[in-house]
Amino acid sequence: QVQLVESGGGLVQPGGSLSLSCAASGSIFSFYVMGWYRQAPGKQRELVASITSSGSTNYVDAAKGRFINSRDNAKKMVHLQMNSLKPEDTAVYYCNFVPPPKDYWGQGTQVTVSS
Repeated sequence: QVQLVESGGGLVQPGGSLSLSCAASGSIFSFYVMGWYRQAPGKQRELVASITSSGSTNYVDAAKGRFINSRDNAKKMVHLQMNSLKPEDTAVYYCNFVPPPKDYWGQGTQVTVSS
């Protein structure tokens, strides 16, 4: 069974940067599309970035030009470099498969953008 552990969140000022990481266990990781999702208070969880097994990426419009999604299949890691952060990026960020399994989410990592 795959487990996903997110890290790297924190408090950052507007315009700052953060780098999130996701460590996966299990042998099937490299075959699947992986995504970064976020859930802001009072809002539904949304997919903000995804990356295929070969490294092709897609981003929600709000993330384009600011976020960079990458993965290392050998190390079973997914990363999200977030630049030019805005207060509206404040949320709990999760990594998961795309589409996500029905009953599994990691603990997420909190990102707070505030002055």
